[in-house]
Amino acid sequence: MRTRYIFCLLVICASFSSCKKDFLEVIPKGQQIAEKTEDYALLMNNSTFYQYLNGGGWQAPVLMGDDVAAEATFFNSAPVQTQRLFRWDEVIYDQVTDVASDLRLFLPQVYTSNLVINEVMGSKGGSEQQKKALQAEALATRAWIYFQLVNFYAKPYNAATAGTDPGFPIITKADAMESVFNRGTVQGTYDFIISDLVSAIENLPMENVIRTRFSKPAAQALLGKVYLFMGKPDLALPLLESALANNASAASPARLYDYNVTFAPGGSFLPIANNGPTSPGNNYNDFTESILAKTFGNPFAFGNSGIIISPETAALYSPSDLRLKFYSPTYNTGQPNPQGRLRKYGVSYSKFGVGLPELHLLIAESRARLNRLDAAVADLEAFRSKRMPAADAKVPAAVAGDQNALIRFIFDERVREFAAEGYRWFDMRRMSVDPVFQGITFTHKVYPATATAPVVYTMNQPDRLVLRIPPNIMVSNPGMENNP
Repeated sequence: MRTRYIFCLLVICASFSSCKKDFLEVIPKGQQIAEKTEDYALLMNNSTFYQYLNGGGWQAPVLMGDDVAAEATFFNSAPVQTQRLFRWDEVIYDQVTDVASDLRLFLPQVYTSNLVINEVMGSKGGSEQQKKALQAEALATRAWIYFQLVNFYAKPYNAATAGTDPGFPIITKADAMESVFNRGTVQGTYDFIISDLVSAIENLPMENVIRTRFSKPAAQALLGKVYLFMGKPDLALPLLESALANNASAASPARLYDYNVTFAPGGSFLPIANNGPTSPGNNYNDFTESILAKTFGNPFAFGNSGIIISPETAALYSPSDLRLKFYSPTYNTGQPNPQGRLRKYGVSYSKFGVGLPELHLLIAESRARLNRLDAAVADLEAFRSKRMPAADAKVPAAVAGDQNALIRFIFDERVREFAAEGYRWFDMRRMSVDPVFQGITFTHKVYPATATAPVVYTMNQPDRLVLRIPPNIMVSNPGMENNP
């Protein structure tokens, strides 16, 4: 039976529940059947894979990162799930009708990826190479999605327990809604991600014609990141270095903006308007720094929910750090914040696919963890010199010669680069199982309008380093184990 590429998407969005076979036999009026190779190429070009303009699946990581805080005046009237995520509540979704935004978006993408993986090689027209490239792209896309899901719904990777910690259900067929799902293990989920990426890298093009679709450098960078998140910098570094070199050799490579130039008189990020600089953060079509461009609309840039960066995050920036220009000491009303706290108003569109800034920082971290300190410092300083005057980009001497201090400095640099964009949640999880950060605690603060003390929420570790699987999924899979 030829598979319909749109059937049952609403059901997948709501749960892992089954579809009736007789429904699958009906071709919805006006729907296309994927037959030709070009049909499968169109599937992989669907904007749902790269445009998450309403926040999509990354609203939760933004709210759960300890790089943010909140203003009570606005936060106390924010949507209930926004407040629950920020407080690291045990229950985020309490109704069967509540569908997590990440599952609503990612599960249909898994379905489409599986469709291409399983069927494109038998499609009509197209060369063998074209078909293999499309299959590879779908494999890499599925791996990217599962890397997000395992970092939402499974424990942080810990080699000692990954073989028994529950993972995320693996779906490999486009009609797998008729299956009974089990969670497997964290190790099994990571092995699945790695297998997809290893298979994909062999057949992906060095440079895709559209930046929103996977290329070989993008898949290499993602696999390197996966290995680093597993605590395997020796496996990560060669892949990350190859990704950087392959990107540089492309006809149209991703490149870093130099803020010393873009914020200079006449620079491309000027003028700074009411919603911040004229930069990629305010232009979802600017993929200059993206090896693989995926964009989510960051609803918290407007301040309607009172989300700000924490004073501790703000203190990480030196006065000459040009990234401070993406922040405003005002409320969303335009009125000054009396305490001078900052909201990230200059990034309405966050890039979260495979970015060149993160690739540089992952390489620096891998080298630091392998005790190649001089190389790590050189990497870090070269990157920082694009974000501030070169004289201020130096890594402090006391940090440069101390492996653990340098690793912590790189994590702080990740905050400086990606604050209030969701990256911190992923880092918090791996910090929690990293001896370099032994004993770390995570807190959130809600600041009242006056200068009185904030309300402080301390994360209950390790339970709240994972989200519970929502009720609609559990009802459809009564034997599935949920998170605490």
